[in-house]
Amino acid sequence: MRRYLVTDLAMDLGTANTLIHASGQGIVVNEPSVVAVDQRTKKVVSVGVEAKAMYGKTPQDIVTIRPLKDGVIADFEAAKIMISTLISKAKLKAFILKPTIIIGVPSGITQVEKKAVIESAMETGMGRVYLVEEPMAAAIGTNMPIHQSRANLIVDIGGGTTEVAIISMFATAYSESIRVAGDELDDSIVKYLRRSHSLDVGVFEAERIKILVGSAFETEQKLETEVAGRDLSTGLPRRLLVNDTMIREAMAEPVKAIVDSVHRAMYGVSAEMAADITSRGVVLAGGGALIRGLGKRIQHDMGLPVHRSRDPLTAIVRGAGKVLDNFEVFKRVVIN
Repeated sequence: MRRYLVTDLAMDLGTANTLIHASGQGIVVNEPSVVAVDQRTKKVVSVGVEAKAMYGKTPQDIVTIRPLKDGVIADFEAAKIMISTLISKAKLKAFILKPTIIIGVPSGITQVEKKAVIESAMETGMGRVYLVEEPMAAAIGTNMPIHQSRANLIVDIGGGTTEVAIISMFATAYSESIRVAGDELDDSIVKYLRRSHSLDVGVFEAERIKILVGSAFETEQKLETEVAGRDLSTGLPRRLLVNDTMIREAMAEPVKAIVDSVHRAMYGVSAEMAADITSRGVVLAGGGALIRGLGKRIQHDMGLPVHRSRDPLTAIVRGAGKVLDNFEVFKRVVIN
């Protein structure tokens, strides 16, 4: 009866993007985690794609806010409005019963941070709120055999955090959440251009550069793109041609931090689990999995086979959706 009265949801509440899965429908929302607010009236002007497009281009009275930082809620009110607005964008049928929602959260989340996520969801009209650690959700979303006794190593590189976990028999044997991920890569590009070329660019322009020419390992073909910014010496607009070598240098430190986190995972488990991983390899998920050469870099440094998940950007929400749609099978992975 419940399925006719309510549409239950699964959500990847990400630092960079928020994705929503509706039971029986699949992914119904995939938008940037950005809110634009009018400071005079305190009213929300836009959410998601429209708000991101406004970044750095709005009048002084309108500010763009990213409600999440490092994978957790940093602005409770903005997060609540964003969740509510994005759920409404899904154009679901009116709720007769309050929906259940399953939300992916970082593995290193504190009790205070858990409470903020749960309360923000409850205040948007949700009935029950269940939390699943992001690496577990990503592993389920990529069809890793988490029910088996053999170890699986998942590396989920999101916007705010990189989650490294070793999973077997529906449980996490090892996990680490580091606050180095897509945002840190973008920031490293901003800092590099300021330091080495006296050019000031915004974080979303840096993100565009990362996508177009960023790499973690030497590329076979030279990549170039033009970047627009403000000259720090003259204050005037200036353009600069950047290439993959420059951006690889810019991102070197955060890329090393991500690779080092995989090293620590291998040192942190038993010899038997390490043998499983050496045989099965590493699975990359999240937006960071799309960085050119990251798999090659891990393989080069560690000698492990590396696989990128299908559609890595949606791995967490697909996994949370599977937990939602097959709750009796996966309920043991819920952490609250």
